[in-house]
Amino acid sequence: MELTAQFFDARCLKPRCGPTPLSFTGAPKGVIMPDVSQFPVLHTRAATVLRNTSRPIILVGFQHQGNLGLGYLASTLRQHGYSVVICDIEAPPDQIVATAMQSNPMIIGFSLIFQFYILQYQRIIGMLREAGVQCHFTMGGHFPSLSHVQTLKMVPELDSVVRFEGEMTLLELADVIGNGHDWRTVPGIAYRMGDAISTTPMRSLVDDLDQFPYPDRNYEPETAIGHKALPLLASRGCARTCSFCSIQTFYRTAPGKIVRTRKPALVVEEMRSLYLDRGIKIFLFQDDDFPLFGPVWRRWAADFVSELHRSGLSSRVIWKMNCRADSVDPAVFASLRDAGLYLVYMGLESGNEEGLKTLHKQVTVEQNLRAVQLLKQVGLLFEFGFMLFDPGSTLDSVRTNINFLRTILADGCAAAVFCRMLPYDGTPIKDELERVGRLKGDVVKPDYDFLDPRVTALYHSLSSIVDVWGWIHGYRALSPQLNWVSNEIAIMERMCPALPGLPDLKQTVRRLTQESNDILFQVVDELLNIAVNGGATTWTNAKLDRHRRQFLDQLLDARNAYVSLHQNALLDSLQIDASLSRIDEPAIA
Repeated sequence: MELTAQFFDARCLKPRCGPTPLSFTGAPKGVIMPDVSQFPVLHTRAATVLRNTSRPIILVGFQHQGNLGLGYLASTLRQHGYSVVICDIEAPPDQIVATAMQSNPMIIGFSLIFQFYILQYQRIIGMLREAGVQCHFTMGGHFPSLSHVQTLKMVPELDSVVRFEGEMTLLELADVIGNGHDWRTVPGIAYRMGDAISTTPMRSLVDDLDQFPYPDRNYEPETAIGHKALPLLASRGCARTCSFCSIQTFYRTAPGKIVRTRKPALVVEEMRSLYLDRGIKIFLFQDDDFPLFGPVWRRWAADFVSELHRSGLSSRVIWKMNCRADSVDPAVFASLRDAGLYLVYMGLESGNEEGLKTLHKQVTVEQNLRAVQLLKQVGLLFEFGFMLFDPGSTLDSVRTNINFLRTILADGCAAAVFCRMLPYDGTPIKDELERVGRLKGDVVKPDYDFLDPRVTALYHSLSSIVDVWGWIHGYRALSPQLNWVSNEIAIMERMCPALPGLPDLKQTVRRLTQESNDILFQVVDELLNIAVNGGATTWTNAKLDRHRRQFLDQLLDARNAYVSLHQNALLDSLQIDASLSRIDEPAIA
């Protein structure tokens, strides 16, 4: 096994599994949340039914970096006797069609993660119908759940939409269709009735997450410096109400308890099983907001830490999670660190008070700054989401945001990343933009105007000069690769703490990160000054790309040389301790 070659292709680092978006109590002013108490509800019920499992069910969705949603659907169906075939939406369309033709499925379910991909799904669904696949087509996900009318109109080949959490609804849909009964009686779906769109009574969110089997993970794990990584869930739902996030709307529109947690002992038992059975040493918690905020969730986190120590995993595995800035507490995070936490993703989103109000983050700039400082003091790596532009942006707010990034990244702890807020369907901010006539574009490319035309000009100038897909976003982009090497260093610090020279590599990467950030900030500063005073920029795409390539060459040369020098020690660290299999069964209250 040769580690250097394993991780690089055309001088490109493999990026970390991205965190799920965060969202967060209290609706924004002027936003009317649906009164679900007035909606018809069918609670999840476990019934003994006769099942016709002679035909498989095909699930189609993104599989890159793992898809726990598809995994839970598949494992639930299999638990009840159905055979399931999972197709990656990024596979060649002809291959998906061939699989469907060979399998003769009862149902094909399409998992739509982001609304921007609906046209891609539309094309494949059309190809399936043209090829003569006549089984039931259904679709689920945030956008189909919240915009079921639009989904059924945009994809007329669909028979139904499964709304909100889909495990029990898809299972019942399969039971009913398999037995030749009327599937339009299944709760939790939307479908056409002539020219109209009808919905059945909504199904309540599943209260007991521990009733589900472990999700299907029939794919190769991601790897980081040779260590295998897989996604995991400890909870579902989000208690916060960020105006830009459809997650909070998703869990508030459906009836039932918004946030539900699994038993800590069962989460740790799943981790132990994956460690022993598949050699997983890095766990990527995909919870929208890891259970930390408030006394109840703090007790949950304390129990989780205790279980990790009791199991012996705390010294053998590491893990990443997502949280809010107002959840960061030095004592709590020190205990999490000692139980294996090494990476924290925070949705900081804005460095100015007005931006945080627009996004309804319900935190302050001071809380964001304090959270970053505390994570540094505790010795935890952090990454973050940040919206340099939002619908309320002014030239002053953009400058304040850049100065905020300068402050938190001054030591080169992370590469600068930022984006423009996009108005997703089902979000309060999208509805408000539509109400005041500022919403533009369509489902695939939603857009809006800034209130100040100078901000619009600044945004377009920055987009044209800084190739964000070469600097901030994408596999070959500079910032993700700088962050990825920092991630590798943090893993080596935990898994191979005695490696010589690691502090020197860390210092080199931080220096490159500082220099990269400084150039990016210089570009924004100059464009801001031009927006205020006029003039022409001294920056060009070619000039920036030269800097980018120089940084990448230095980064990859330093990283590859270190990995090559210490390859034997790194390979030794990949071993699994089989003695964990002798641990007592978890103590479940």
